[in-house]
Amino acid sequence: MGKKDPKKSARPKAPEVQASAPARQDAPLSEQDYEDQLQLLQIELVKLQRHFIDCGDKILVLLEGRDAAGKDGSIKRITEHLSPRETRVVALSAPSDRERSAWYFQRYVAHLPTAQEFVLFNRSWYNRAGVEKVMGFCTKAQHAEFLQSVVPFEEMLVNSGIKLLKYYLDISKPEQKQRLEDRRRDPLKQWKIGAIDAVAIKNWKAYSAARDEMLLQTHSIAAPWHIVRADNKRLARLNLIRDILSRLDYAGKDQRLVQPDTDIVFEFAAAALTDGRIAH
Repeated sequence: MGKKDPKKSARPKAPEVQASAPARQDAPLSEQDYEDQLQLLQIELVKLQRHFIDCGDKILVLLEGRDAAGKDGSIKRITEHLSPRETRVVALSAPSDRERSAWYFQRYVAHLPTAQEFVLFNRSWYNRAGVEKVMGFCTKAQHAEFLQSVVPFEEMLVNSGIKLLKYYLDISKPEQKQRLEDRRRDPLKQWKIGAIDAVAIKNWKAYSAARDEMLLQTHSIAAPWHIVRADNKRLARLNLIRDILSRLDYAGKDQRLVQPDTDIVFEFAAAALTDGRIAH
């Protein structure tokens, strides 16, 4: 029996995954390449969790975007191998009558991370800047007050020691239409279908205007927005994870793995609203 070649059992090294140029948003990515890259990034997420548990860090990630932008799928890949004890996903339902009469941020504060926790908000207080504004679930005065209050609120969170990352997953109108149609046909995704989905395409322009106003008025030094171009689900997920990892310090980080493609994930700037990087 011949001697075993140790190279055959060794885990692929990180440079082999990153050797080629980053794939464009519309470029094909095989399922095997995607799974290989995802596994390496999930290993980095486990390293991150081990580090922030040891250090007592508090991490908060907000994921916003239109219906069917890919928030659920992205969160699933981020949390798949993390400890459920220190990881929480927050997706609040419509507020109760009591919550509507309270300070707007009050019900969100209860879900903020404490030491050693990684919390992801699948939609957040920015509901007021998007769905609530477009669908008439809040008054003009409430919307204006939110836009005035949210930046100081987030500055307080950051100053308290919370590491806050904000992402907007952006998809084109044809892509959203296709995904909503696929959702309606898939018997396993019926739970995702709601009344708001039915008018998402009809209200495309209104949502675009609300999004633009939100990004312009709530992008700040303390809590900047980052845009994820999400028409390609696989590339969006991989580069979202890379960007999260690149912005947080942790022991043993493999810098070669965590550099996102800036054609897919980038910090918001007003020019992106007119240069084609954000869908209209």
